[in-house]
Amino acid sequence: MANSSSITHFLLLPFPGTRQLQLLHFCLFLAIYLAALLGNGLIITTIAWDHHLHTPMYFFLLNLSILDLGCISTTVPKSIANSLWDSRDISYAGCAVQVFFFLLLIVGEYFLLTVMAYDRCVAICRPLHYETLLGSRVCVHLAAAAWAIGFLSALLHTANTFSLPLCQGNTVEQFFCEIPQILKLSCSRSYLREVGLIVLSASLSFISFMFIVVSYVQIFRAVLRIPSQQGRHKAFATCLPHLAVFSLFLITVMFAYLKPPSISCPSLNLVVAVLYSVVPPAVNPLIYSLRNQELKDALSKLITGCLQKQ
Repeated sequence: MANSSSITHFLLLPFPGTRQLQLLHFCLFLAIYLAALLGNGLIITTIAWDHHLHTPMYFFLLNLSILDLGCISTTVPKSIANSLWDSRDISYAGCAVQVFFFLLLIVGEYFLLTVMAYDRCVAICRPLHYETLLGSRVCVHLAAAAWAIGFLSALLHTANTFSLPLCQGNTVEQFFCEIPQILKLSCSRSYLREVGLIVLSASLSFISFMFIVVSYVQIFRAVLRIPSQQGRHKAFATCLPHLAVFSLFLITVMFAYLKPPSISCPSLNLVVAVLYSVVPPAVNPLIYSLRNQELKDALSKLITGCLQKQ
């Protein structure tokens, strides 16, 4: 039995025991990570390069890509390195840093998706007031608020979690440092403080979720009133990918952090963690770019311009 003061490192969840399967995991996660780097990097570069994309929707998409890149870079490279070197170690400080940045980015992404729902609602339901309601200063303030909420949440959760005495060993049943798994190592009832913070965060997330539901109800009502079938299709094509990404993100995060311990098992925890921490950053570029003609045209111009310079 060890307390937190004597713990110098944690042991992360090992992937399948045979060396061949570990290398398969290495290749799979590396491919996903490189795809996320490429896709999000192209979105960031394209939006920054093309001044025609300097609008609120693309400004928020730029921030989403930055958050996605940071989120997947916080967890996956360490897991890739551990699989390659057949290791499970992560230092105590490294674990705390990983928890902090992961929470900052994942919470920031959640609230940014909420802001993006508001952006789509205004664009479709009140198009004549769009530039007034979402001017450049307002957009900067909304994006900054999402980042600030993520920072404050990460600071509170990380400080509280790593102030708890840990005496149930140092094995974290996840491929990265995750608060629910670290709480299992606590031997003090003071862990209820962190549970209380999680419940409070879940309550705020629920309010945000209800705001998104109301926004999409208004969006769908407005879209159904559009006389042109092509106009309805374009509106749905813009909004449905955002709704799909948000739904996957919300369901898996809520399940990971609020599920009862009785249904917890390493395999289930692993699948859920991959769904909310690895899949969205990798598929977001595909969802947003493949269904967005403006972004595809700008990306094509960027690639063509780079090839011509060579």
